[in-house]
Amino acid sequence: MPRALVTGGAGFIGSHLVEGLLARGYDVRVLDNFATGSRENIRCLVNQIDLLEGDVCNLTTVRFAARNVDVIFHQAALPSVERSVRNPLESNEVNITGTLNVLLAARDAGVKRVVYAASSSAYGNQPTLPKVETMTPEPLSPYAIGKLAGEMYARVFTQLYGLATLSLRYFNVFGPRQDPTTQYAGVIAKFVTCALAGKPYTVHGDGEQSRDFTYVENVVQINLAAAEATLDGSPVINVACGNRTTLNQLIALLNELTQQNLPAQYGPERAGDVRHSHADVTLAKKFLGYAPTVDVREGLRRTLEWYRKQ
Repeated sequence: MPRALVTGGAGFIGSHLVEGLLARGYDVRVLDNFATGSRENIRCLVNQIDLLEGDVCNLTTVRFAARNVDVIFHQAALPSVERSVRNPLESNEVNITGTLNVLLAARDAGVKRVVYAASSSAYGNQPTLPKVETMTPEPLSPYAIGKLAGEMYARVFTQLYGLATLSLRYFNVFGPRQDPTTQYAGVIAKFVTCALAGKPYTVHGDGEQSRDFTYVENVVQINLAAAEATLDGSPVINVACGNRTTLNQLIALLNELTQQNLPAQYGPERAGDVRHSHADVTLAKKFLGYAPTVDVREGLRRTLEWYRKQ
């Protein structure tokens, strides 16, 4: 039975990945400090996993967690562009030092592979769409810099130490378990909450900014493929649907799905936010056999259904 460590396994994406790994027959260990993750996310799984409460910023803890595992899925991070703008030092510590600790521990424990959760924020505001992995990165925030540094560290660990690594650049992942209550919540989690409460949608900017929204099930699918694929070097691969949706279109979809006509309240743009995000997913299809199974509309329907039950 293959053994996996998921850092940040109690988080939104991490907990879905843990479920996917268990279903695939993996023996799963989770490392989480519950700073942004939630015990509720893994409550149903706690008897099926080896749960370690600890921080990726503590190298001793990460070394302990990396013992006797075949693959590490490094999901632990301090999310949010906005948060990193407010506190760049904290963002740097978790997203850069934490990632370095994971790579060091993996190297020294003889782990076969590290699959790293990178971010589309690395592309910044480049006008060319869709975003292709070969573009020169232009990070606009400390968060984006931290995520990009993680990719570079992964590549160097492959080149210098022979540790197999793969970086998956996530594009605006959404779905059940995304916490809408924090000030750093993803836009879909916030919008869904507004829709279910019958309140206006708060939009930073004119609503014409666009994102390649990616349902979480697609992300789990590509992580599972990344764990088992044949690698050449330390590839960086986009994870998205390959489509672009504006916030105004998102609002229209949510209104349609909830049979409402709620308005949007527009305010100033936020510092560090990119204008448009749209992925080229050719590499994901070619190397990982990726074919996203859930589009934005169906993902929104499932997400609404889950939040209603909460």
